[in-house]
Amino acid sequence: MMKNEMELMTKAGIIFAGSHLKSNEDITGFPQFPANCNSLISKYLTPEVYNKYKGKKDKSGVPFESMILSGAQNVDSGVGVYAGSLDAYHTFPDLFDKVIEDYHGHKKTDKHVSDMDFTKLKCPPFTADESAMILSTRIRVGRNMDGFPLGPGVTKEQRVDIMNKVVAACEKFEGDLKGKFYSLEGMDAKVQQ
Repeated sequence: MMKNEMELMTKAGIIFAGSHLKSNEDITGFPQFPANCNSLISKYLTPEVYNKYKGKKDKSGVPFESMILSGAQNVDSGVGVYAGSLDAYHTFPDLFDKVIEDYHGHKKTDKHVSDMDFTKLKCPPFTADESAMILSTRIRVGRNMDGFPLGPGVTKEQRVDIMNKVVAACEKFEGDLKGKFYSLEGMDAKVQQ
């Protein structure tokens, strides 16, 4: 692309998507994705959607630009948009509803039914040789703590607070659920291994 074309695009409020974007402040216009980009953000982030939401934040204070940054940086991404908080789905529905429907097949009107009763799980027992291979297990906690922003918007202090709350809850586990928590921060190589 010629320098004059780039200047015209910048004046028109368009930037080029790519790894040169380092922070949400670098998204100063509609991200122009390469023609071979197949991410869901490149499919559903139209100039109209971008212009409707640019400069706006969700209730947790996470800017729209932070939510689209990863996809604008990584043009090989499959999805490329990450909600800043639960509220983001309500604040920016013109983007999130389409991405969710495409990726998960769920429409906005669909209802998710949860049943946390483990006795209803239909899990066949492991065979003896499969059981012998299990050395440890882990529980991953992600995107499920009410009152906290999600990945793009959570601060270091909030991450520590989340960790402390999860550790306190896990310390109440008994029997087969009882275990030991290891923080990744400060973990030496021997313990990690």
